[in-house]
Amino acid sequence: MARRPMGYGMTADIKRKMDSKYSVENASKAAKWIDALLKDTTIASSPEAGELHEKLKDGTVLCRVINTLKPGSVKKVNTSKMAFKMMENIGNFLVGCTKYGISTTDLFQTVDLYENQNMSQVVQTILALANASKEQVDTGVDAGVKVSAGNKREFTDEQLKEGQNVIGLQMGTNKMASQSGMTGYGTGRQIIN
Repeated sequence: MARRPMGYGMTADIKRKMDSKYSVENASKAAKWIDALLKDTTIASSPEAGELHEKLKDGTVLCRVINTLKPGSVKKVNTSKMAFKMMENIGNFLVGCTKYGISTTDLFQTVDLYENQNMSQVVQTILALANASKEQVDTGVDAGVKVSAGNKREFTDEQLKEGQNVIGLQMGTNKMASQSGMTGYGTGRQIIN
């Protein structure tokens, strides 16, 4: 991990703001979901940011998660403790998440996890993956938000025709509009005192 100097000014403010977004409750949900999915990990015992970072830093657990949801997503999981191999695992997990259907806006960056830069985003990615997998895998752990089932509406032809006759309030009114007093395009505005 790179040694980063202590931030000052705006850099320190941004770091404090990112750290304040970290929710132990959400991290606990994400860790419990991983434990329930893999059945042989004990990540949920340590939802604090530093401890969660240490358990996920090498990327092997995350690769196992995505391979459990979509087998073959990560062809080779590196067990080496070399930095670039661990970062490769994290990157492979992120590619697997994209192929699984997770939006790129929900994904964290590799350095967010590896260098413990933004653990709240790491947790959000795991919760987004948990939400996306609810249909496929029931872990028994309620992680994240409930996904909407839709609200399809049916209208008769008569209702649709009647809706065409209504002028919406956003359109204003045309009852007072006229072109009286308009004399031409080149004339300037007449101001009389």
